[in-house]
Amino acid sequence: MLQKPALQAHHDGSPQYVRPVGAGLGEPVELRLWTDLDLGVTAVHLRVVVDGEPHFTAVIPDAQAHGRQWWSVRMMLENPSVSYRFLLQTSHGALVLTGLGLFDRDVSDAHDFRLCATAQTPAWSADAVGYQIFCDRFAAGGVEYPSPLPGWAVAADWATPLASNTPDGVRQLYGGTLWGVIDHLDHLADLGIDLLYLTPFFPAESNHRYDSTTFDHVDPLLGGDEALQALCSAARERGIRVIGDLTLNHTGVHHDWFRTAQTDPTSDEAAFYHFEDDPAGPGYACFWGIPSLPKLDHRSAELRRRLYDGPDSVVARYVRDLGLSGWRIDVAQSAGIHAGSDLNAEVARLTRRTLDALDPDLYLVAEIQHDASAALQGDGWQGTMAYSWFTRPVWSWLAGADVESQWGVPVSFARLDGAAMVAQMDEFTSQVPWSARQASLTLLDSHDTARFHTVAGGSDVQLTGIAMMMALPGIPMLFAGDEYGVDGTGLEDSRRPFPWGGPCDETLHAAVRRLVALRREHPALSRGSMRWVEVTPDAVLFERTLDDEQILVQVARCDHAPLRADRGLVSLLDGVHVEAGEALPSGPGYGIWAVRA
Repeated sequence: MLQKPALQAHHDGSPQYVRPVGAGLGEPVELRLWTDLDLGVTAVHLRVVVDGEPHFTAVIPDAQAHGRQWWSVRMMLENPSVSYRFLLQTSHGALVLTGLGLFDRDVSDAHDFRLCATAQTPAWSADAVGYQIFCDRFAAGGVEYPSPLPGWAVAADWATPLASNTPDGVRQLYGGTLWGVIDHLDHLADLGIDLLYLTPFFPAESNHRYDSTTFDHVDPLLGGDEALQALCSAARERGIRVIGDLTLNHTGVHHDWFRTAQTDPTSDEAAFYHFEDDPAGPGYACFWGIPSLPKLDHRSAELRRRLYDGPDSVVARYVRDLGLSGWRIDVAQSAGIHAGSDLNAEVARLTRRTLDALDPDLYLVAEIQHDASAALQGDGWQGTMAYSWFTRPVWSWLAGADVESQWGVPVSFARLDGAAMVAQMDEFTSQVPWSARQASLTLLDSHDTARFHTVAGGSDVQLTGIAMMMALPGIPMLFAGDEYGVDGTGLEDSRRPFPWGGPCDETLHAAVRRLVALRREHPALSRGSMRWVEVTPDAVLFERTLDDEQILVQVARCDHAPLRADRGLVSLLDGVHVEAGEALPSGPGYGIWAVRA
């Protein structure tokens, strides 16, 4: 890959370079790119793969501005998924421009730009800011708990320490409810949130509820169906959409379906699971080898009909009848896969089809903790939780944490410098369509990780990570309590009750509100093109551009050699002006700068 900063060209899937965004099968799009005049490009050709064959089209030179030559070409979306690259002829030889950058040799097609005619995403998703709530730990109220509690549960009040990494860790019930969420929706609205993601709300035998016992109704301990419907309605009044969390991969061992399957081998439900004759096992396939989580067998048409295929399915009913705006699918990479059967793509496609039939503006996001590129190419999942291309590289660069051990990997890589972080991000994002990147959840932590406040060693570094999250493509998602600096060392310990009325970092809270507001005020930060401008070991500068708005974002993990402005800038945080040639403030921290006209 060419490293000389003078040798530059750029294209991505944003409205700055692809028009119109969201074109369908058989429709034309205009592709644009620019090349530095110093690069000496004499001709550009588009290579697009149609019906498996490469086709070449001359790209037409357009206007020149600010030392750049613009080019444009018209392309038809002749296949559901189209991959393309640009070939640049210079006096020094040919160059190849792909999603991974500029090369002076032929390279694999894996990182070619991609447009998917079927990869439609909700119109609102590019501008959304998300917030995750672990249902039992956000706020109590509105539910009179039974006495005694269900046999699996251990009562806890809001001040009870978590019993993390003990058998009681998943049994402690703190009393959070959906009515409690309603009571605090103004907190979310004040923060600028417009997408609320709830962890599972079905009856189960754990506080995380990923071991559901039925999909027929909302857990009465959370307020039942009435509470979810009321929450969706109250949230909608504040401009907030609500999505649920659904396990298509497994149920709990006490689920209605599994109990029927075990007692009646002639039932429809008997085909819902993978029963096996293995003397060393529980007699059925299970998720991660955990006997309490039997895996679903998606070869059953009746299972598909009940769970996600069609208007009577679980997926459809909670959207149509109770007001959800979509779903997050737990361990989506595993759903439909077992031994010689791989129906994962079909699970995604049918789930998406069900939602699209109700409303094309509904949202479907997959939890995939590793490389999700193969699953984000068309008519299935619209996005993923961006652990691979955001969370992990940002953790390693900013915090220097032992990242891999946090994710169950038995080796430890060296701490990333700025170039390695950017390379890791690009390696993953260059393999997915721009629309999928825009619709993915960028996050610093979740109920499945340590808290980034803990990983980062405090609010200052955490806030730098939040600034990156708010300024890079994707849907930024906070985990409830991030805005107050809630700590947690991992998994169960990260699920601490929200600190209502307790000690919290109000300075951090105000800074997070300001960053969310900036994203709202400047569409370039949500919908604009994305380009790395300067990358050093300890500081990174990138640009977001939409129409006439150009914004530079500076993030740094420590003091660093000066980064100099090549244009006049004004800070969107404090109004400070920087003239061309002057140094930007040294780190650590972040800066967000508008290019002065």
